[in-house]
Amino acid sequence: MARKADRAGDYSRIALASIRLFNGIAALFVPATLARRLAVDPETNRAALYVLRLFGVRTILIGAQLLLRNEGLRAHSLRVAPVIHAVDAAAALIAGERGYLPLRAATTAALISTVNTGLAVVAQKRGAEKSR
Repeated sequence: MARKADRAGDYSRIALASIRLFNGIAALFVPATLARRLAVDPETNRAALYVLRLFGVRTILIGAQLLLRNEGLRAHSLRVAPVIHAVDAAAALIAGERGYLPLRAATTAALISTVNTGLAVVAQKRGAEKSR
C-alpha cells in the first residue's frame, strides 16, 4: 500500500511540475499569446506582457524545483506549493470579480490554480508519509 502512496505522490509532484513548466514557458516566451487567451489585448496593455514574463520566470523556477534530485529543496517546494497555488486561485477570482480580467479568463486561471493546489496537497502528503 505504501508503494501506491509513494507513486501517487510522485505522479502528483511530476504533474504539478509539468503544469508549472508549461505555463511558465508560455508566459515567458509567448506572453502575447497568453495575454490574448486571458482576453487582454497585448497591443493596448503592454505592461501585461512584462507581468506575464515575471510570472513565467517564477513559475519555471518553482516547477523545476519539484524535479530536482535534492530532496531538501523538493520538500521545501512541496511545503510552500499549496499556499502559492491557493493564493494564485484567489487572485484570479478577485481579478475576475473586480473586472480586471474577464470572468471566463479569471475562472480558467482559478481552476488551473485550484487543480495545482490539489496536486500540491497530494504530493505534499505523500512526501511527508515517505519521510517518516
